[in-house]
Amino acid sequence: MFHLLNRGVLILRAFIWDDDLRDLAGLRRIAVFVLRVVHMLLRELMGGQLNLRAMSLVYTTLLSLVPLLAVSFSVLKGFGYHQRLEHYLFDFMLEPLGPSGGEVAGTIIGFVENVKVGMLGSVGFALLIYTVVALVQKIEAAFNFVWQIDRLRPIAQRFSNYLSVITIGPVLIFSAVGFAAAMLDTDIVQKVASVEPFGTLFLYLSRLVPYVLVCLAFTFIYLVMPNTRVRFQSAVVGGLLAGVLWKITGWGFATFIASSAKYAAIYSSFAILILLLIWMYLSWLILLVGAQIAYFVQNPKFMTLQRVRFVLSNRLREQLALQIMYLIGYHHFHGRPPWRLERLIDCLDLPDEPVSSILQMLVDTGYLIEIQDEDSTAYLPQHDIETVRLSGLLDAIRRAGESRFLSTEQLSTSPAVDRLMIDIGQALQDGLQQRTLRDLVEPVNGGLEVDPDAARPASLQ
Repeated sequence: MFHLLNRGVLILRAFIWDDDLRDLAGLRRIAVFVLRVVHMLLRELMGGQLNLRAMSLVYTTLLSLVPLLAVSFSVLKGFGYHQRLEHYLFDFMLEPLGPSGGEVAGTIIGFVENVKVGMLGSVGFALLIYTVVALVQKIEAAFNFVWQIDRLRPIAQRFSNYLSVITIGPVLIFSAVGFAAAMLDTDIVQKVASVEPFGTLFLYLSRLVPYVLVCLAFTFIYLVMPNTRVRFQSAVVGGLLAGVLWKITGWGFATFIASSAKYAAIYSSFAILILLLIWMYLSWLILLVGAQIAYFVQNPKFMTLQRVRFVLSNRLREQLALQIMYLIGYHHFHGRPPWRLERLIDCLDLPDEPVSSILQMLVDTGYLIEIQDEDSTAYLPQHDIETVRLSGLLDAIRRAGESRFLSTEQLSTSPAVDRLMIDIGQALQDGLQQRTLRDLVEPVNGGLEVDPDAARPASLQ
C-alpha cells in the first residue's frame, strides 16, 4: 500500500513539474497551471511571510483608518458622495460581522465626523496626510514583497501617486457606481426589465454587482500598487479570484458568528473588536493572495518546486551590467529614445529585481543617470560614451557594494593572493586596453555591429 501511494505521488509530481508550462496547451496546461498555483500559494502561506505582512497591515490600518476616511470624506463631500461612502462602510462591516458591524461602522463614522480638517492647522494637516501616506506605503511594501521587489517609489512620486489614488480614486469609483445606478433607473431599462426573461436576468445581475465592484477594486489595486508594470490580464485574474474569495469568506465569517455565541460570553464587550481584527486580517491576507496569483500569472516560469531566489553570480552580474550599458549606449549613440525600465526588463527577459539592482548600481557608480517622469524611469549615459573606458566600467562593477565597513583593504590575505589579484586586474587592463563604450556600440575595423532591437519582438520595439 505504501509503495502504491509513493508511486502515485511521484506520478503526480512528474505531471505537475516535469514539463515546461509554455510548451503545454489546452486542458492540460490549465490543470498544470492551477495545481502549480495551489502548490505555490500553500508554500507561501506555510512560509509565514504573507501572514506576517497581513498582520502588519492590520496594525497599520487601525492607526490610519480614521485619517484615511477623513481625507476621503473631505474630497467626496465636494461631489456629494460622502453619504454613499457611509453606506458602503456599513455594508462592509455588516456582511461579515452581523448586527455588531453596524455599531463598529457607526463608531468609525463618528470619529471621522469629529475630525475637522479645517481646524487641524498646518502641522495637524501634515500629520494627517503623513498617516494616510504611511498606510499606502505599507501596502506598497507588502505588494512589492509579493513581486520580489526591494525598492519603493521615489519620495516625490510616492506622495503624488498615493494622494492621487486616495483623492481621485474614490471619486471615480462612486461616479461609476452612480452612473450605473442612473442607467438602471432609466425608463427604457425599467420597461425591458418588466418583460421576462429580462426581469429575472436583471435580478441575477443586480446580485452580481457587489462581486463585480469588489473584483474591479482589487484589480485596480493590483495594477497601481506594486512598483512595477503589472499586465492588465494578470491583475484581472488576481482581482477576480481574490474578489470572489473575499465575498465567500465574508459569507462564511458571518455564518460562523451567527452560529456561535460563545465568543461573546468569553470576551464580553471586547468580542466585536477581536472579530474585527480577525476580519481585517483575513481581508488583507486574501488581498495578498490575489496579488500572489497575479504575480504567477504574469511570471509562470517562476512557479518552481522550490522558491526561486534571484541571486546573481559574479559572471552574470558583470555580463548583465555590460549588456545594459551596451543597450543604453547604443540607443544614445544612434539618437534613439532612451531605454525605460519596463523595456529593459522585457528585452533582457529577466525578473524585475536583478535588472533594477544593476541599474541602481550603475547610477550610484556614476555611469548612468535616471530621468523620472509620470509613467516610468528612463536611463541615459552620464558621460560621453567615447570617454567611458570598458576597463574602468568593469572595475567599477567588480567593486560595487564595497564600503569602509567591508572592503578588500580590511581582508587579511597572503602576499600570493594579493599578487594574483593584481595580475588578474592587470590582465583585464591589458586585454581591454583603451577600448571605450563607443567601441562596443560601434565596432571598428570591419567589426560586426548588432542592433539590440533587431532580435526583439516587434511589440517591444
